[in-house]
Formats: sequence, structure tokens, C-alpha cells
Amino acid sequence: MNVTMFYRYAISALTCALCSAAFAQPSPSPAFEVASVKISPAQTGRGSMRGGPGTADPGRISLTSVTLFNVILRAYDRKGFQLSAPDWVSSQRYDIVAQVPPGASREQCNRMLQTLLNERFHMVVHHETKELQGFELVTGRGGSKLKPSSESGVSDPPAPSGPPKTDANGYPQLPGPGLAMMEAAKAGAVIVFLTARAQPLSALVELLSREFQMPISDQTGLRGNFDFQMEFAPRPPGALPPPPSLDRPPAPEEDAAPNLTSAVQQQLGLRLNSRRVPTDVLVIDRVDKVPTGN
Repeated sequence: MNVTMFYRYAISALTCALCSAAFAQPSPSPAFEVASVKISPAQTGRGSMRGGPGTADPGRISLTSVTLFNVILRAYDRKGFQLSAPDWVSSQRYDIVAQVPPGASREQCNRMLQTLLNERFHMVVHHETKELQGFELVTGRGGSKLKPSSESGVSDPPAPSGPPKTDANGYPQLPGPGLAMMEAAKAGAVIVFLTARAQPLSALVELLSREFQMPISDQTGLRGNFDFQMEFAPRPPGALPPPPSLDRPPAPEEDAAPNLTSAVQQQLGLRLNSRRVPTDVLVIDRVDKVPTGN
């Protein structure tokens, strides 16, 4: 091949690449079939989030008198400590109703909420890793009390038709792999009863993180799925005591069940040690207070 032929071949290849780039279109972001977004007339009280995949009404979500803070948490599957946003995002309330395409998964529905936030509120975000106060989950001195499961876990079980049945001790009974919590009265106090069936440690870490509203780092090294039960006394947010000392047993409880940190140690053979945990935080760079019209 002489120089002229090589030059022509290079130009031809470049032209084809440019044409391919020109005709290649980015895949569209998943979006709701129809969506209505309005500033809520009720700017006080308690909001509600109903419907969507995994519920009794999978084809429709209805968010009534909700703050944008909570909508963002749902859209990006975040907890409160994982979001940095302007103050008004936690106070201004909205009503959002949207039609979900048939067969959409919960994850796809959340991505549709992200699209809605981008299009209707012009929201722009970025991620940062921050060191936040949290806990490190480790195996206790006596070893784990978790029972390895013979079943395979289910990542997204179908929506239950009603509250689960309970056994003689008040624990929820599950027809298959999953995790369920129920509140009931015991010795004149409100107790949380938890049943986990064929669940990985990540399910327990997720539960603890939501209960404490702090990041939890799993350092147990335990792998596989486990069956376990736990009962504990619920506490108001911020009122949970620190983990018990390594040098002394947990203090006696006045309630009919131990607090959550003590229950993890006594009933599961695990420990929660206070640590600063590297955490992925979603930072809101820009978001409009007034959404674009429907």
C-alpha cells in the first residue's frame, strides 16, 4: 500500500467513525408514563408515600405532602445521613402522582424518580466520600450465634398480602426467605420482634444503619445466608445508648427486652464498636424550589 492509498484509507475510517458517532444516540433515561408534580397545599403534618413496584398498587405512586428531601432519599435509595442538601429541601412539601410502566422493578421506578427530579426540579448532584460517625460490626468474643441457612436468599420478594403470622413467642413467620419486623406488647412494654430467613449480613447491616441513622461497616468476615431472630426495645431517635464495654457485660434493662445494641451482642453474638466510617454522600449542587409545569 503506497502513501496515497494509506492516506485515503485513514480518511475513510475516520469518516465512518464520525458517522457512527453522529448516528449513535444515548439511551434515554427511564421515565414515568405520566407524572404530576405540584406544591402541596398542606405544608404541615405527616406526608405519605404509597404504591409502586413491590406494593399492592405497582402501576402508580402517590407521594402526598412529602418533602423533596424524602423524595431524593427514595429516588437514590439513601438514608438521611447520606444526603447533603439546602435547608428548605427538608421543609417545602409537594404532591407527586406518577404512572409506572407495567413490569417496572423497584430500582427502575427509583431511576424514574431521579429523571423526574432532574427534569422538573433541574436537580444537579455529585458524590463525595466523607468520614462520618458510625459503628463497626464485628464478631463477639464468644463467636457468632447466627445459624447458616440451607436456603438461597431472595433479593426482591413479592409484596405481602397482609401482616405475617407470628409464632408462640411473637416472632413473625415467613413463608420464604426474607426479613420482617413487628411491634407487639410484652410485659407492658412495646417490643420489636425480628425474623430473618436466608439473609446475608448485608441485610442486618442495612437494618442497623436505618435504626441508628448512622453508617455501619461490616467487619465480621461472615459470608453466606443466615437464619436468626432478635427482639429489642425501640428507642426514640438519638436516645440509643452506646455499645456495651468490652470489659463488662451490658447493664440490666428496665424494659421487657434489651436495647438494640445489647440485643445484637446477646442474641446474635456480634458487637457494635463506635468508629468513623467512610461514607458515600450525595451532595445537591442545584435544585429548584418551584417545579416546572405539568
